[in-house]
Amino acid sequence: MAVVAVQHIRRMRGGAQGQLMLGADGHVYVVKFQNNPQHVRVLANELLASRLAVAAGLTAPHAELVEVSSWLVENTPELEMDYGRTRQRCTPGLQFGSRFVGGLMPGQVVDYLPENELGELKNVGEFAGILALDKWTGNANGRQAVFARKQRERRYKAVFIDYGYCFHAGEWMFEDSPLRGVYYRNVVYQEITGWDSFEPWLSRLEGMSAETAWAAANEVPAEWYGGDLSEMEALVEKLLARRGRIRDLIVEFRESDRKPFPKWGGRVEKDWKVEWKGEDGGIVERVN
Repeated sequence: MAVVAVQHIRRMRGGAQGQLMLGADGHVYVVKFQNNPQHVRVLANELLASRLAVAAGLTAPHAELVEVSSWLVENTPELEMDYGRTRQRCTPGLQFGSRFVGGLMPGQVVDYLPENELGELKNVGEFAGILALDKWTGNANGRQAVFARKQRERRYKAVFIDYGYCFHAGEWMFEDSPLRGVYYRNVVYQEITGWDSFEPWLSRLEGMSAETAWAAANEVPAEWYGGDLSEMEALVEKLLARRGRIRDLIVEFRESDRKPFPKWGGRVEKDWKVEWKGEDGGIVERVN
């Protein structure tokens, strides 16, 4: 069941021109519309990749389908898309909604922290896990995060947002590059010393069942990818086939000019074994 949007609050920053909206369930959502300037498929990417992130135990906002009525669009002047030379009313219907981190509590959520506070995040180790997810899903953008803390807490916690450019946005392809899908500041990777630093998330992604990925894909409304089920099926099949490549892609980032892991020394021996459950329930194994 979709959450019904009942009130517009304000426009958000970003290329997808999301809107902050109140849902009938009392929660506030960042809503991305089908006719956003990036591509309709970014809605599908958001839902699918965020579901996979949560399944791996990573900190991502709760995601929902949000129903925006024609009446609300017609009676809210701010609900429009700016394409530069032209403007268009937001398309009513089913949209993607990401629960707004921190709700409406001011001052508890920020999108920038000084380097010393970044290094002291409560869950800084999760940047290794989200790196593995972004490499698996072929995120063509930089990794985005916001930082939240409750009142009277000193340390922030990272919440990983914006999965729209996973699967290369509207292209639905995997074009791997060492510096794609990574956070722009190395400090979040400074404590990575080897493969153990990527656990438990890496093993959860490598061993994720086909059923988990298909269940997430089945939640995506057909209108978010043009109604061609064969294209969604092809995407999931390619994604599942990439489970055994995640470590290779991490090594490529490790060996890049960024030198992101200063405490991970020595040569990486590519002798790992990856196992996951196939669609028939049997164990599939890939040995490097």
